[in-house]
Amino acid sequence: MAKLQVGVVSPEREIWSGEADMVVAKTVDGEIGIMPRHAPVLGVLVEGGVLRVKRGDGGADLVAAVHGGFISVADNQVSVLAEAAELGSEVDVAAARDALERAQASIEADADDAEAALAAKRARARLRAAGEDA
Repeated sequence: MAKLQVGVVSPEREIWSGEADMVVAKTVDGEIGIMPRHAPVLGVLVEGGVLRVKRGDGGADLVAAVHGGFISVADNQVSVLAEAAELGSEVDVAAARDALERAQASIEADADDAEAALAAKRARARLRAAGEDA
């Protein structure tokens, strides 16, 4: 069976690269699933989304919190160019919970606090990527 060649990068570093059977990402147009031989597509990733890479080779699925950016698909190549990203296995759960609590307190004090709303989205995505309830 054909495989996808996947690369996940942010401005800071290469997050992950390798072969996969499927990639699931959340774009501004909705969730998209990419499998081998998928039609070419370019999508804008949502802020605070979770990326899932289904490896299918006996390895664990890759889960990452992705904060904005793009996903590009062509010729069984999937490129995820994230503004910021973090593997679920790298998430400091206690710090993410603390960040979410601080953001929620700021939102309660000022419902129009866009910065706090963004921080809350990012913290929730980090927790979901780590397999925690957000």
